[in-house]
Amino acid sequence: MKRLWLSACMAAIALVAPASAQTGGDGRIGTGLECVPFARQVSGIQIFGNAATWWNQAAGRYAEGAAPRVGAVLVFRATGVMKLGHVAVVSRIVSDRILMITHANWSRIGGVRGQIERDVTLVDVSPGNDWSQVRVWWRDSQGLGTTAYPVYGFIYGRAAGSGVQIARPSKDLSGPSPDIVGAVIDSLG
Repeated sequence: MKRLWLSACMAAIALVAPASAQTGGDGRIGTGLECVPFARQVSGIQIFGNAATWWNQAAGRYAEGAAPRVGAVLVFRATGVMKLGHVAVVSRIVSDRILMITHANWSRIGGVRGQIERDVTLVDVSPGNDWSQVRVWWRDSQGLGTTAYPVYGFIYGRAAGSGVQIARPSKDLSGPSPDIVGAVIDSLG
């Protein structure tokens, strides 16, 4: 109980306190967060290590798939600029090709890393509509980013082979963002 309370306090501090550019070994960037401990805390999925390793670590422990679900963790593959990968939690499904995600340490907010972004637009740009490539809303340009990031898929908060939910997101991630969704839909049309 004490550990859960401490985690909630750290997340609250990360929402309001600026982060420094120095990275700590505990999953924080200054007083901000890296994506992995944030996704673990919000989703309840107990996987550790670099984001790009989550997909293989989940095999046999958690159900995985290509279909988005609220509360699932989307695992980005490691790429040139994102050598350790990235993880984000699905906060809302808008359509068959548009999701809202909540994640940490993506955009520099006010020039500062380690910030949490809620309900960020993510678009499936894969040719087969299979969520293997996505584009993410980029706060700095106030538009959909131009990079198509490869992803492994979604890890669900359920033990592999069971129908038992291991954990629910500890935060309310369902808030609407109609202005952003409208802007993305306009930019795609």
